[in-house]
Amino acid sequence: MADMKAFRDAVTTWATGGPDRPARDLAEGLGVRAAVLVEGLSDLAAVEALAAGRGRDLAADGVCVMPMGGAMSVARYAGLLGPPGLGLRLTGLCDEGERGFYERGLTRAQAPLEDIYVCAADLEDELIRALGMVRVEEIIGVEGDVRAWQTFQRQPAQHGRPRHQQARRFLGTKKGRKIRYGSLLVEALAPDRTPPPLDRLLASL
Repeated sequence: MADMKAFRDAVTTWATGGPDRPARDLAEGLGVRAAVLVEGLSDLAAVEALAAGRGRDLAADGVCVMPMGGAMSVARYAGLLGPPGLGLRLTGLCDEGERGFYERGLTRAQAPLEDIYVCAADLEDELIRALGMVRVEEIIGVEGDVRAWQTFQRQPAQHGRPRHQQARRFLGTKKGRKIRYGSLLVEALAPDRTPPPLDRLLASL
């Protein structure tokens, strides 16, 4: 049975010059009605973890969280998925530094700008601040990454930096770590501590 991952893969193939028909057929077959444009796989993991924690099945609701492999691709994906293409409702979750790419991309695709949800620095920074460093370090310990974390903190470039900034950088230092912690940090959140951009995004879907 086709699933939302198959649809994401078909859209990615389309976005890189492949045929559009597989994506169109899957969108119809799966009843896709909305797409959340995110930069990468760690954002996908975080959004899906929050939805699952709140008893939401985004795929069953016709919502596709679409990682684009970078914010500079937003115009391309917005054009394929939004009004000029599949006609899906578009939303987006982005870093403050990437807001311009999203605004230009959604404007070009004739999609509403109010459906862009912006993180103050990035999603990892939002999650770390929401949890606090004590809880973040507990999670690092449970995951067996204490030695790697301590080694990272001793690097000259990290001297004098606030621990939450060190943690934010640490998550991106090993392939797959940011994706794994994207889920873990969200799962550790108390219901009333969800970062506002993530909370408002899910509520809008």
